[in-house]
Amino acid sequence: MLLIILFSSCANSKNSPKGDPDNGGLYLPDNFEALVVVDSIGKARHLAVNDNGDIYVKLTFNRAMDRSGGTVGLRDLDNDGKADSIVYFGDYKDVGSSAVGVTIHNGYLYTSTVNQVLRNKLKPGELVPTSKTEVILTDLDTNVARNWHTTKPLAFDSKGYMYVPFGSPSDAGQDISKYGPIGIPGGKGLDPSPERVNHAGIWRFDANKNNQTQKDGYKFATGIRSVVGMAWSPLDDHLYAVMNGIDNFHTIYPDLYSAWQGAVLPSEPLLKVTEGSDFGWPYAYYDHLLKKNVLQPGYGGDGKIIGRAAEFDMPVIGFPGHWAPMDILFYQGNQFPERYKQGAFVALHGSTDRSPYPQAGYIVCFVPFENGKAKGEIEVFADGFTGVDTVVNTSDAVYRPMGLSTGPDGSLYISESNKGKIWRIMYKGDKANFGEAQLAKMEKRKSRSYIKEPDVIKDKLESGDMLAGSILFNTYCANCHQKDGKGDNNRFPPLSGSDWVTGDKTRLLGAILNGLQGEIKVNGQKWDGLMPAHAGFLDDHAIASIATYIRQNFGNKASVITSSDVNIVRNAGKKK
Repeated sequence: MLLIILFSSCANSKNSPKGDPDNGGLYLPDNFEALVVVDSIGKARHLAVNDNGDIYVKLTFNRAMDRSGGTVGLRDLDNDGKADSIVYFGDYKDVGSSAVGVTIHNGYLYTSTVNQVLRNKLKPGELVPTSKTEVILTDLDTNVARNWHTTKPLAFDSKGYMYVPFGSPSDAGQDISKYGPIGIPGGKGLDPSPERVNHAGIWRFDANKNNQTQKDGYKFATGIRSVVGMAWSPLDDHLYAVMNGIDNFHTIYPDLYSAWQGAVLPSEPLLKVTEGSDFGWPYAYYDHLLKKNVLQPGYGGDGKIIGRAAEFDMPVIGFPGHWAPMDILFYQGNQFPERYKQGAFVALHGSTDRSPYPQAGYIVCFVPFENGKAKGEIEVFADGFTGVDTVVNTSDAVYRPMGLSTGPDGSLYISESNKGKIWRIMYKGDKANFGEAQLAKMEKRKSRSYIKEPDVIKDKLESGDMLAGSILFNTYCANCHQKDGKGDNNRFPPLSGSDWVTGDKTRLLGAILNGLQGEIKVNGQKWDGLMPAHAGFLDDHAIASIATYIRQNFGNKASVITSSDVNIVRNAGKKK
């Protein structure tokens, strides 16, 4: 099924078009310009640009077409840089909601879904391929749709091999059958980790063989939790990948990791992946502050112990915790200054769980290389996606950069996942004179709250965090009040529509902090049970997060709770 939208334009230019007056809202180094190719095609993930300038984008899934038509083709008919023809296509059904990919290799359009790798031969002149869809790989895991980290970005070498990651089903290696993907507070990881057998690694396949399954592949590397972006580097003829790291250190191990440590750790690294590499997940993680691999708390670590973490491979560079690197591109076009051919562009999607500190990431950076290794610090290349100065909740960010690709003229294309906006970035200056002076403006962008390392005291936010609240609620509250907040109709009252939840916040916080015993009334009905006190093992922010979560879920619409609110009630209880 095809949906074609045509736009008219009178512009016609043989050279690269002019950038938009405001660069599409982006901040770029001097002499770079940007224009918006298309404004909103849906929840876009990766993209690929063909030799003729056609753009292909993979959506997470296309709700408008009932999960069909999840690939989008875009064509500029009048050379003004804007998409005039937009076509939704794809004879497959998307499942799950994980990130997915699209790649062009040797004249084929490869499309990745959660459970398959498909390809179509691209014929000259066709935007939508009419060739038969070939199934290259199928993931037979019965839990693939609900497993975490089931993304399948692709990379290809020059020897006919295709590389595909199979991510870890869990966050940090706890027993997923007992405790779910997040795990339980203070929980221990399984040792040895069963997930490392068929997950948490990258497999190598024949790029031209149809109907393969995981058993047809070769396990190329292991100890890699979640890969959303990969690329084969022309600089040294090796595979590189960006990994998303473990979450919830403070929530799961509050006695070992402070809220600040939980916000900035663990690092999310750029990896040079060689045959037989082992990057340590779930036993270890990389700490970019210490510049060392460190033992994971679920395996006896405390943020300082190295132990067997010393056995694992080191990354090229580590981005701060939860920045969510999504794509990597080794630029080989002829439009940009030559320095950009010696390094990698990385799209950073931005964090979801840095609270009580500002969320961070949300940029496209450049990592300079020298002799195959990262040279110094990252450079901010494209900024302005957030649209706000401080990202308190992830939803505050207007755009979240996702995919990267190079056009035939050397332009750099960036996709984002909130609305499906695509930018085209062009260089219009003198390449020979590009240097530190042009980069100075972007270096100042590092003072932004979503880029800089947060100050432990000054940058700590007050409001409870919805994500942390949902984790804590499911850990400490759902067994009694149920995951839907409706209680058990027997001993434990409902939270949905409860005046105890949406009413006096002091009464709610007192109940969570100090517990309850004896008869109470909820919405006029009597309940007689025991609620344990949580003050002894949950800090103010954790309590605020639980309270905020239940006040704004289950049909409830009450105000947020702050850490200060909790602290006042906690101290009042101590005085009594």
